[in-house]
Amino acid sequence: MQSRRQAEQIPDTLLLLEHPPVYTRGRRSQDGELPLGEDFYRAKGIEIAPTDRGGRVTYHGPGQLVGYPIMRVSDIGAHLRTIEAAIVAALAEYGIHARSRCEEGIDYTGVWVQERKIASIGVHLSRGVSTHGFAVNVCNDLEPFTWIVPCGLDGVTMTSVERELGHPPDGGLDAFAELMARCFAAAHDRERIA
Repeated sequence: MQSRRQAEQIPDTLLLLEHPPVYTRGRRSQDGELPLGEDFYRAKGIEIAPTDRGGRVTYHGPGQLVGYPIMRVSDIGAHLRTIEAAIVAALAEYGIHARSRCEEGIDYTGVWVQERKIASIGVHLSRGVSTHGFAVNVCNDLEPFTWIVPCGLDGVTMTSVERELGHPPDGGLDAFAELMARCFAAAHDRERIA
């Protein structure tokens, strides 16, 4: 899709989906971020995939909303902040007060609820078009995060919409995906098209 967007054959597009259990390694990941060894993770049914996105190691799995914006980007910093703002807006609809911590450094890119991380962001830019994107913990198992150094932040606590609310979100992942699509479009001054 990236090459089709670069050739102006398709408009800016946001793909929203779930992944099977997988750890993805960004360009800045280090060996110590998967401290239990690849055999341990594979025995747990979790694959390990290198990627060309920014960031470090993170986990994706069922119940987590993963977004892939395939879009023209002229300012990568503004792109990251706009993604964060869209996620913060979606979480606010559920009464969850979240925020960006970008002023604290590159490792704090993402969205946080107090000191707990609820969403991770890692993008790649090629010839002015972004790929990769964001992952919001909605109603996923958080235990796999405890087996790694998520986002290169030793001791970070990951959270989810379900954990913050104390119950599964109304409408589950599908309802959150619909809300996220609306908030993402609004943050980018775009109309949402199905």
